[in-house]
Amino acid sequence: MCYHIAFTVKLESILDYFPGLIVEEQLEMDFPQAQYLNGFNHPMHPVMLIGRKDKKKHLANMMWGFLPNHVKNWEEAQRFWNGHKDEKGVWRTGYVTLNAIGEEILEKKMYRDAALNRRCVIFVDGFYEWRHIYPLNKRTGHPLKTPNKYPYHIKLTSTEMPFIMMAGIWNPWRHAEADKETGELIEMVTPTFALCTAPANKLMSQVHNSKMRMPTILTKDLALEWISEGLGEERIKEIATSQFAAEQMTAFSIAKDFQEVTNPKEACQYEDLEPVVC
Repeated sequence: MCYHIAFTVKLESILDYFPGLIVEEQLEMDFPQAQYLNGFNHPMHPVMLIGRKDKKKHLANMMWGFLPNHVKNWEEAQRFWNGHKDEKGVWRTGYVTLNAIGEEILEKKMYRDAALNRRCVIFVDGFYEWRHIYPLNKRTGHPLKTPNKYPYHIKLTSTEMPFIMMAGIWNPWRHAEADKETGELIEMVTPTFALCTAPANKLMSQVHNSKMRMPTILTKDLALEWISEGLGEERIKEIATSQFAAEQMTAFSIAKDFQEVTNPKEACQYEDLEPVVC
């Protein structure tokens, strides 16, 4: 899956790649960039979509973490994501909606309408995953049950693509929040999205070897097709599960505390790690 990303892409780079893209006013004034973003913090992030009214390409700020409209407010959103005890004291597991499995987006009730009608493209310049290596028992020579986990940074090597484009689906989450001063309920709409994932390619099957998944990375042509209107269900599933060429990607190990350092993308070597090869 993909829960951790890097986004240092400049707005000008996106506009050069997609001429005519209409940028949301807020993004023009304050374009977010970060070496590391944790999806579980549900950050706002630039996303490309087709405008519902003008049918043109738009760049909008959306919250990472898909929310269906039966979630009525921010408090319910926290319960929906993190889990909660119901009125009988039974624990109800939360939903991780940072990703949507490409093979299932048309079958899952929560995602189906978005997959049919609200597809989007998420821009990143890299993402982070953990590789699991099972050390051997020194006495028996058998693998231990608990793996050592090594973080990796993954990015493109292709010079034709200045950034990574990931397939996504989105929903205009309608919720009501109480005014802090008056207590009056205010109707709000917050766009939310999930990244689509596909089976891992040759490179990602070595890195994300615990889940064997990767984000659905798109070429420019596929990105434009993905957000176009009128896609049939078969084509939606084909694109959502498409594998980007491993030969156009690279992955290298980084510091285990990369989330806390100034340069999380800096390479870090480990003696017991076999190299990742394509």
